[in-house]
Amino acid sequence: MHSVKLLADTSGEPVLPGTAVLRMETTARRTGTFDGAWWPRTRDLKSQLSALLTALTARLGPIARVGLDASDWDGAPGHLFVDGHMVRIDWSAVGDHTLIVTRGDQDHFLFLVIPPGAGIGSAHDAMVLAVQDGNDVSAERILAATGITGVGRSDVPQSSPGRAGPT
Repeated sequence: MHSVKLLADTSGEPVLPGTAVLRMETTARRTGTFDGAWWPRTRDLKSQLSALLTALTARLGPIARVGLDASDWDGAPGHLFVDGHMVRIDWSAVGDHTLIVTRGDQDHFLFLVIPPGAGIGSAHDAMVLAVQDGNDVSAERILAATGITGVGRSDVPQSSPGRAGPT
């Protein structure tokens, strides 16, 4: 077993395409709170996911599996090799803009996936909202609240930072 190094909270740093905002903690139970948010540059999974998994592996140790929403990506490989280690990719068709990273048997980390075409201001707002302590808002509602998608915009809680409107 290797030592666990949790990732620092990066929500205050500048957001650019290809970045991830992280607030990682290891718990066995998830109740809708995102552990991070990721804004890939393109829909090309192999080029985008490899870099994210390399960074996560360096801090968390080997990643066993990743769960993705098939509608967010071009192509659907069954696995990727990250630093010589095979990572299994599970696909779903739920359309929920999430990524689940599994390390070991019980460590699950849930990420909001920001669509590649999102604007910088909207992506930043969505990423900050996703990693807010105590957040229980769904990915769909976060993306709507920040103007990235137009679905369900009026259904976002008044306390959400994205309520101020798109940036």
